[in-house]
Amino acid sequence: MCGIAGQIAAEAEIAERGRTDVYRNMLSSMRHRGPDQDGTFIDGCAALLHARLAIVDLENGRQPMTLIRGGQEYTLVYNGELYNTDELREQLLKKGHKFKGYSDTEVLLHSYVEWRDGCVERLNGIFAFAVWESHTRQLFLARDRIGVKPLFYANRGGSLLFASEIKTLLCHPLVQPVIDRQGLTELIAVGPGRTPGCGVFRDVREVMPGCCGYYDQQADKLTLRTYWTLADRVCSDSFETAVEKVRWLVTDAIKRQLVSDVPVCTFLSGGLDSSIISAVARRHLAEQGKVLDTMTIDYRGNDVHFHSTKFQPTSDSAYVPIMSGFLGSRQHTVVIETEQLVPALYEAVRARDLPGMADVDASLLLFCKEIRKTATVALSGECADEIFGGYPWFRDKTIRDRYGFPWAQSTDYRASFLREDLAAKIDCAGYVNERYQQTLSETPVLPLRDADETRMRQMVMLNFRWFMQTLLDRKDRMSMYSSLEVRVPFCDYRIAEYLYTLPWEYKDYKSVEKGLLRKAMRGLLPDEILWRKKSPYPKTHNPAYLTAVSDELRQVLADHDSPIFELVSRDALEGLLSADLSTPWYGQLMTTPQTIAYMLQLNYWMKQYGVKIVD
Repeated sequence: MCGIAGQIAAEAEIAERGRTDVYRNMLSSMRHRGPDQDGTFIDGCAALLHARLAIVDLENGRQPMTLIRGGQEYTLVYNGELYNTDELREQLLKKGHKFKGYSDTEVLLHSYVEWRDGCVERLNGIFAFAVWESHTRQLFLARDRIGVKPLFYANRGGSLLFASEIKTLLCHPLVQPVIDRQGLTELIAVGPGRTPGCGVFRDVREVMPGCCGYYDQQADKLTLRTYWTLADRVCSDSFETAVEKVRWLVTDAIKRQLVSDVPVCTFLSGGLDSSIISAVARRHLAEQGKVLDTMTIDYRGNDVHFHSTKFQPTSDSAYVPIMSGFLGSRQHTVVIETEQLVPALYEAVRARDLPGMADVDASLLLFCKEIRKTATVALSGECADEIFGGYPWFRDKTIRDRYGFPWAQSTDYRASFLREDLAAKIDCAGYVNERYQQTLSETPVLPLRDADETRMRQMVMLNFRWFMQTLLDRKDRMSMYSSLEVRVPFCDYRIAEYLYTLPWEYKDYKSVEKGLLRKAMRGLLPDEILWRKKSPYPKTHNPAYLTAVSDELRQVLADHDSPIFELVSRDALEGLLSADLSTPWYGQLMTTPQTIAYMLQLNYWMKQYGVKIVD
């Protein structure tokens, strides 16, 4: 993976920024995404920047990459990975294209030149890229179907700025760390989620998943279109056929994503999703005479302090040895110390550029730092629950039928943190309700679906556009902060498309979460792993963590200049120190300790980024 950025503007503006440190600073801000190589391309009214993490064809994949064909010049900056590179190359060779190397970057550029904006429908991968056409003076932008790779932009001052991360945009004087009423509402009513397309900072937007389009500098106009979204279709497959298709799709996606010229490993929790990926990866690598490295996270004290709940019934620690022994993998367990988690909260803010999922972000950041010592590429089981219906809110009818986002039933609680003067101006409930209703209205459902099938598709779309995007944000920023590329095979769009059309009774086989996936993978895993009840991403259960974040919050309260008081009531923060530990902020992974941590991140973010609030 890499970092990309650029500006399209009047030639005088580009020349002026090129003479200063602006582009150098932008490039420096994303070097963690690409420490191996960097490059800058300037052509009149265009500046393109690239920081590369070299994964495939280390020598010939350098960027920005320029291709001259038919007397016309095209220059590409690209962040991502294509998983159908070989098929595309074969098609392009038949059309007369010639290649210098074997990188997916070169294939992507030739694909664009051959098919222009129609190339995106042919791509299987995770990507965000920009192509500058020197002859038309237009910039093409595109983002992968599901939104695994980020692409932010700001269109102001007669120019377009784009970047992989918000911090890079903030290096440019046209983009200031300002939040208005909408941004403030996002932080309190929605965070750590974000409304699709919203960058929280004023003027910052994000290209939506499955979207692409052109920016015309002369007209100062960005025109984006949706080239892909989930669609409901009639599926006449029997359950047995669906089982076979799912097995093939999942296995094919994993194998495609093992392509690399650098070391590859897998996350292994001992749960279903990571175990499937690890089992397929182990077989594939064994054919090449290689041993798989599997990576596990644990927390000091969890062996003593873990207590089983309905939401988190079992600890991973008992299952990881079973699976790693079955695989014969080189097992690496990273143990996170409680005292590491508070400093990492702030580091996670610098990685995400926003307050995030508190210690869930922080622990993943620490985990990825350690993984990077072993491998450059990792495969992870994210998004299987959204696509196959694994979360409790899919299966518990009481939760499923409840109005609103199932993981965020706490709008009134959230709003209670606002300062009294701001609470009078902001309608948190109305804001959240509007976004919920919009998502339902945009959910594709065939006319003859019954109420239950309609609701299940609404649940998929809610998860797809909201909860899953928060997790993908987390995965990208926390991993790329340490120059680690994490791939997510369950995000293969072919899997998502097919599963959306299947009836719920298939997915809920034997009334077990992800029953269809379990049935499809019989024989691949030990039964105790295959049928293990879902347990979410692990977090610390050590009471020392609550003590640590509480002490940190007391320091914030003691400083009357703490910037968080511009947004949040002091009384509400003090109330957190004696709050019921079951009070949710964002799903069951963020209760009171994590709410405290989120407020710590919010305060740090406002101070570190110099955030200014405008009405």
